Amino acid sequence: MITFVGKPVFSGIAIGRIAILKKDNQSVKRTHVEDTGKELERLNVAKKKTIEQLKELYDKAVLEVGESGAMIFEVHQMMVEDEDYQSSIINMIKAQDINAEYAVASTGDNFAQMFASMDDDYMKARAADVKDISERLISALQGKAGASLDADEPVIVVAEDLAPSETVQLDKSKVLAFVTRFGSSNSHTAILARTMNIPALISVDYPADVNGKMAVVDGFSGKIIVDPEEAVLKEYEDKLRRELEKKQLLLELKGKENVTKSGKKINIYANIGNVSDVASALQNDACGIGLFRSEFLYLEKDTFPTEEEQFQVYKTVAENMAGKKVIIRTLDIGADKQVDYFGLEHEENPAMGYRAIRICLDQPDIFRTQLRALFRASVFGTISIMYPMIISVSEVKQIKAIVQEVKEELTREGIPFAEVEQGIMIETPAAAIISDLLAKEVDFFSIGTNDLTQYTLAIDRQNAKLDPIYDSHHEALLRLIKMVVDNAHKEGIWAGICGELGADTTLTEEFVNMGVDELSVTPTFVLPVRKVVRDME
Repeated sequence: MITFVGKPVFSGIAIGRIAILKKDNQSVKRTHVEDTGKELERLNVAKKKTIEQLKELYDKAVLEVGESGAMIFEVHQMMVEDEDYQSSIINMIKAQDINAEYAVASTGDNFAQMFASMDDDYMKARAADVKDISERLISALQGKAGASLDADEPVIVVAEDLAPSETVQLDKSKVLAFVTRFGSSNSHTAILARTMNIPALISVDYPADVNGKMAVVDGFSGKIIVDPEEAVLKEYEDKLRRELEKKQLLLELKGKENVTKSGKKINIYANIGNVSDVASALQNDACGIGLFRSEFLYLEKDTFPTEEEQFQVYKTVAENMAGKKVIIRTLDIGADKQVDYFGLEHEENPAMGYRAIRICLDQPDIFRTQLRALFRASVFGTISIMYPMIISVSEVKQIKAIVQEVKEELTREGIPFAEVEQGIMIETPAAAIISDLLAKEVDFFSIGTNDLTQYTLAIDRQNAKLDPIYDSHHEALLRLIKMVVDNAHKEGIWAGICGELGADTTLTEEFVNMGVDELSVTPTFVLPVRKVVRDME
């Protein structure tokens, strides 16, 4: 028995045999070509084939992980067609009279190194995406099929690294867990693993001779145990059985109220990132949508989404939720969510830069378009509007003035709309500290604990080097949350949590005792949080 330790990116227990993912040997040699025109034609054919494959992967991913998880393959299509990327390949072929495979490999390495050298961890993780599309292009040029999994039974998939396309191509019914030597918790493969509910470990320095061996993956502690002793295997079989029983028990909570034994109620809503995620929210019995991230509308397009396009999306979500509350966060672009057509300048510290409500107030035409769409959709369900990254009362007053103008426009045009709840996200220490003043201006607070934690602790939550001191249970953070809830209640408004701490069941009881009115979590956490609430006195 030997144990290897890595970094977990999705928890859970898996027991089975190891299968090392086989990849085609993509050794690329530099060769001289006489006819560069013919080489450019080969490149064009491979590019078209790659785009077709990515479209097929997108369709497959939509069915398995939803539109938000599948979006990476739309991004990959754009990367393949990127003018700078293609120009580099073409110029190398023309200037050096070399084969297309070598030009693609060289360009891919250059672009990947460029991303890897960036300070932002999210952008560093994009290096893997560039490698993925480059390898896919090379496979198309060489007529190879890519990675394959030789397994007749469900297995623990072990690989040097997993590209997003390889992750989705695998038969999900044959995968018990993912274990990779490289990768990052911000990679799209890690995100897909979490979406697929498959235990996954990264940064595991496994030996080459593990193929076919029995193993246990502990996605809670980040361990993979190869050739486990009988007693250890029995221990994990018991743990796995308890996990499965727990999941079955959670299903029995569907339709039950979110109420403690003493009768105290709390709303448990779902965070979603796309229209397709509504199905998951309903399937997991969420009482409503506590955070609908509207920025996907902007991220998946090459130009600003029109009022009509936005209206149709908001209307669809409101109708599908059939009267349940839908809280839609206005545009939150900036920081780690960049869109080329916005023309945002490079910033040394984008997390604290030109983003979210700052863009909306600085470019009110963009904001008005979204507000018009939201108010038009409000008559088709119970929509609430939430504004991100607030730091002052003056910002809220600016927002209210623009909202009033939009409502007056719609009235003049004879377009119906409903009166909607309007709230703000408390994501900055500034907003938390003046929450007594902000509470007089809005209908509700939603505490975004992800940003509030990093701003309060002055720690970049995506910097792995700082993980040992990143304490999401820090007393300062909990005091700020309590202050916000108390100030909300003094003014007769409600306060909820929509950050990752909302799903932290070790804090659920404390939040309920604080008086938090609502917890908004990833859909799969709705029932686990409900169980904790119902077990409370």
